[in-house]
Amino acid sequence: MKDPAGQFLTDKEREMIRSAVREAETTTSGEIVPMIVSESYDYPMAEVLGGVAVSLPLALLITPWIGRWFWIGAQNMWLFLAFFIAFFFLFHQVVKRTRWLKRFFVSPREIDEEVEEAAIIHFFREGLYRTREETGVLLFISLFERRVWVLADRGINEKVEKGKWSEIVQGVVAGIREVRQADAICEAVKRTGDLLKTHFPRSTDDRDELKNLL
Repeated sequence: MKDPAGQFLTDKEREMIRSAVREAETTTSGEIVPMIVSESYDYPMAEVLGGVAVSLPLALLITPWIGRWFWIGAQNMWLFLAFFIAFFFLFHQVVKRTRWLKRFFVSPREIDEEVEEAAIIHFFREGLYRTREETGVLLFISLFERRVWVLADRGINEKVEKGKWSEIVQGVVAGIREVRQADAICEAVKRTGDLLKTHFPRSTDDRDELKNLL
C-alpha cells in the first residue's frame, strides 16, 4: 500500500518548507517543526464495524435464497453463520484498505482524540520538549483524519494565546483542501515565526536544535 505521507509533498516542496523553517528561525529562538503522518491511529474497531455493517445484512438476504435453492431451509443458522463469516472477513479487508470507507466508521470525536494523542506522543518522541528555552512548536498534520494540530511547549504557551494557533490551523486546512499544501504549510511556518519573534527573539548564541521537517 502506498504511503500517503510520502506522496503528500514533492521533494521540491519539502525543501521549500525546510527553507521556510530556516528563514522563520532566523528571527526567533523558537524551534518550528512541521510533521506529516499518514494517520494518527489504525482504528481497528472501524474495520470491525465496517465488516459487520456490510456482512450482516448481506448474510440475512442471501441465506433464505440459497437455503431454498439447495433445500436446506430458508432459516438455516449454520448457513447464515457461514455467509456472515465469509462476508465479514472479505469486507473487513475492504474497509481496512479503503481509506474513505474506513473513515466513514470513525466518529469525529474519536478522530480528534487520536490526533491530539498522536501529536503529544510525537512532541515528546522527537524531543521538542528538550529545547533550551522550552520553545518547541509542532505543526502536526494527519492525513487520514484530515486534521491539523499545533502543539507548543510550556514556555510558548505562557505567552501566546491559544486562539492564535487556531488561525494557523485553519489556514493549513484551507490550503490542503485547495491542493496547495506546500504553500499553506510555508505560510503557517512564517506566521508561527512572526508570533514567536515577539516573545522569543533570536539570541546571539542560538542554534538549530531540531529537524526542520519530519
